[in-house]
Amino acid sequence: MSQLHITWYGHSNVMLSENGVSVLFDPFFEGNRFAPDWREIPRPDIVALTHDHGDHMGQTVEIVRTTGAMLYCIADLVGYFRERGVPEGQIINYGMGGNVDGTLEFKGTKLTMTQAFHSAAMGSPVGYVVEMPGGHTVYHAGDTGLFGDMTLIADRFNLDLALLPIGGVFTMDGRLAAKAAGLLGAPVAMPMHYRTFPVLAQNADLFVESLKEFAPTCRPLVIEPNEMVVLD
Repeated sequence: MSQLHITWYGHSNVMLSENGVSVLFDPFFEGNRFAPDWREIPRPDIVALTHDHGDHMGQTVEIVRTTGAMLYCIADLVGYFRERGVPEGQIINYGMGGNVDGTLEFKGTKLTMTQAFHSAAMGSPVGYVVEMPGGHTVYHAGDTGLFGDMTLIADRFNLDLALLPIGGVFTMDGRLAAKAAGLLGAPVAMPMHYRTFPVLAQNADLFVESLKEFAPTCRPLVIEPNEMVVLD
């Protein structure tokens, strides 16, 4: 199995890179106090959007149009992006996007949309399971509350890493995210969607402590914004 490179740009903005392919989730840069200028990051091959809230959609349009990256989003958002100049040929699935439980492949990377329990102005919020070309499988939960059918994700996929929101108020908090880690059965879980705004949890301490109770075999991966780590 190849090395998986993980970079967290704060909030739910995460870049995964493996075997020369990069997937960027929820590219919220402008207004994100932890993020660099989006023009300075490595070029993504795929931009995967979980839902249309501003702190997730961020600079999706600018990045896709400027870099030529492929966009994957729920089908209901495709019209929004077309109206803003995203070429149909840069939207995965022949310009149609996808939906929950659908799997699409690009550059040897498989992306499966999962349900997420949250809200959205258009379409529905989703998460993603990404099967990277080097063999790692990663779940990006998007914005979600805890739901019992996370066990079905565990049944379907052998996860290597779960990216879980822990900020509370709008998503799971650290304790609920630890319960999610237990349901998912991932050996490693990385917290996200915290610290960005004062209303959110400002550290991952509750998540780390709660893992000991709900998922004792799961290793917390707590990194700093703009830090890149490697998962073997």
